[in-house]
Amino acid sequence: MKIRLTLLAALALALLLTLAACADREKVITIGAAVSETGRYAQEGTHTREGYQLWLDWVNDEAGGIDVDGVSHRVELIMYDDQSDPDTNAELVARLIDEDEVDFLLGPYSSTLTQSAIEVADPKGVIIVEGTGSSESLFEQGFQNLFAVLTPAGKYAESALNILAGQGAETVVVAYSDTLFPRSVADGVEKWAAQHGVKVLAIQPYPQDLSDVTGIVSNFKALNPDVFINAGYYNDALLFVRAAKALDFNPKATVMTVGPTDPRLIQEVGADADFLIGPTQWTPTMQYAGDRFGSAADYAQRFQRKFNATPTYQSASASAAALALQLAIEAADSTNPDEVRAALRNLKADTFYGPIEFDSTGKNAAKPMGAIQIQDGQALVVAPAPIAATQILYPTPPWQTR
Repeated sequence: MKIRLTLLAALALALLLTLAACADREKVITIGAAVSETGRYAQEGTHTREGYQLWLDWVNDEAGGIDVDGVSHRVELIMYDDQSDPDTNAELVARLIDEDEVDFLLGPYSSTLTQSAIEVADPKGVIIVEGTGSSESLFEQGFQNLFAVLTPAGKYAESALNILAGQGAETVVVAYSDTLFPRSVADGVEKWAAQHGVKVLAIQPYPQDLSDVTGIVSNFKALNPDVFINAGYYNDALLFVRAAKALDFNPKATVMTVGPTDPRLIQEVGADADFLIGPTQWTPTMQYAGDRFGSAADYAQRFQRKFNATPTYQSASASAAALALQLAIEAADSTNPDEVRAALRNLKADTFYGPIEFDSTGKNAAKPMGAIQIQDGQALVVAPAPIAATQILYPTPPWQTR
């Protein structure tokens, strides 16, 4: 009898432990992301990963998890390296959904990889909230599960061209990497240039793996434009800055996506980065704030403490994407995809990253685009006027006198 009671007690204890473990699992929300750690997007992918990690630490360790109907749920984040490859990204997103059984997804870096991810996730009804895929084409295909917190790529050049036209710029040339995001930026340049009376002298696409841009720079130098715009990625910015100096290509203003907003560009090219203008989704000096993370400056201080670095807008965009998903889950009081999707469509939030309000296609319709200029080694906001920290420096002096 004693042996039987002991056995029953052991079985009861095992059952209680199993039930407790099940209860713990029910209090976990699993989120997945395939984000570049290697390959051509490794730099920007690292910034994106850091943004996700910062939010994860904050939501679990400080916020106590995500509140769902009065119950706190911890977040488990599963991230894989997509190697900056669309096919690998698609395979990993399928793995996250089918094998890891994630509840939701956060986006990869770049519009090209976001396209791969949503093509897998959308038919399966899995929501992706992202902060680095801004190509307009992503939101013209009828996807029901894609939500982006960032300003669309077509508006990237708006603030810069507006302020440069006001300074007297009359002509512009454009070189763009022939992928989704840069193509959208280039299309936007044509629109905003026409609106502000700036003549487009040339638009030159180039393959994404191009390693020598001297031919493009030589051709543009012969056109003598007031403004040069490069729509590309971090490595492209390095190539064009170095080639421009080597060939003495000196337009009155140079606008580059991604590069000027990354502090590492200044570390790599030093004073040659001065006067560069960069469209930016976010900087720590912008006057944005919300009840999570506090202000933009508060977020930057938190990031500095964790990573010993100044956050790029890619990091802030990633944290904001995760935060938007969190706010929608809490508003829905549910992890049911249909209810969270509806909450995302109705979301209106002021955050450290700026206002977030999704339109019917999943774009953030509330957030304006900014522009920075590197002046004496500092990236300072120069547009739009209400949030500008200083005046733009125009025209750029010749290389020989800098």
